Amino acid sequence: MKLKFIKNTVLLFVVVLLSCGNHTSVKNELPFVGANRLELYLPLIEGKNIGVVANQTTVIFKNNTDSIAENTHLVDSLLKLGISIKKVFAPEHGYRGKADAGEYVKDGIDIQTGLPIVSLYGANRKPDPRILSDLDLVIFDVQDVGARFYTFVSTLHYMMETCAALNIPVLILDRPNPNGHYIDGPVLDLKHKSFVGMHPVPVVHGMTIGEYAKMINGEGWLKNGIQCELKIISVANYHHKKTYNLPIKPSPNLPNAKAVNLYPSLCLFEGTNVSSGRGTDTQFQVFGSPFLDSEKYNYAFIPKPNIGAKNPMHNGIKCYGEDLTDSEFLSSIHLEWLIDAYANTSDKSSFFNPFFTKLIGQKKLQEQIEDGWSANKIRKTWQKELEEFKKIRANYLLYP
Repeated sequence: MKLKFIKNTVLLFVVVLLSCGNHTSVKNELPFVGANRLELYLPLIEGKNIGVVANQTTVIFKNNTDSIAENTHLVDSLLKLGISIKKVFAPEHGYRGKADAGEYVKDGIDIQTGLPIVSLYGANRKPDPRILSDLDLVIFDVQDVGARFYTFVSTLHYMMETCAALNIPVLILDRPNPNGHYIDGPVLDLKHKSFVGMHPVPVVHGMTIGEYAKMINGEGWLKNGIQCELKIISVANYHHKKTYNLPIKPSPNLPNAKAVNLYPSLCLFEGTNVSSGRGTDTQFQVFGSPFLDSEKYNYAFIPKPNIGAKNPMHNGIKCYGEDLTDSEFLSSIHLEWLIDAYANTSDKSSFFNPFFTKLIGQKKLQEQIEDGWSANKIRKTWQKELEEFKKIRANYLLYP
């Protein structure tokens, strides 16, 4: 009895140390992420066998400073607290977040902890039920960026689906959405459903991972309408209009707040022959192509292999385009860059590729751009479905 009391006292002391900054967060008005609220979720996981969906963003911030230098990985912290973690599940880009976009992530062993790492971005994007059979609960804690084609929400869907079938609860440690201040883009047509767009939501949905998970359940999007038992640890001191700059890169080609803000607009170039800056130090902050008019576009760059882009588009070839590093903060998808690029390319016949339809989630946008529609005219075609989506979204919000 005495040993149990000592153990619980030490555990409580460690929790206080790891969570310190809760009062500071109110003073400094910083969001207090779900992972930092250990007092709320430790009682839910003690004595259970746990799996964790994690990457390099899965951290507890010391003193709630949101500093890269002042954090501990959630997995390391929970192991120190005696939590029984059986395995880690890695989404796109891998557990350490260094793989290229679209690159298969392999299973492996984490050198630091010795834990098995199970890839959720390879041959088995939906986890095999046998891999989860020894688990009592799965923690999902990955920083999202609020765009439909960012694949972490698809990984969430498949993990929820497998866990629901096995009656395993999913505990989501929520984090702010850096693009949560707006909703925009066409709603996905389910005829074009893929891993970069699984649900009938707009390109920018304005929800956190926790809110999105509630919508997946509530709208019956899991196979056969099955329901996953969800437990969500919300972000304290957060609302959707609050600006949140990510302290850790969510993926190799989103190096800073500017890239994250431009991502929903510039990612559309990924379905064209125009580079979005992969293979440079300004990924998703520039765009360019050897086929764009060099007289209209006086900015140029040459993509070269780097971390996150081993073989970038137009590798070693001079690309003409625009530098957007000093552009205004966006609160909508900026279509004009895409429209102008199409109008000023010397290779219209191969400007779009089949991936564009998957990214945008419908056929209309490509046809509208090819027919010379203006950005304002295109946006008007989105409005009815956007208003309908906003009404549905309101049912699942955790934050104002």
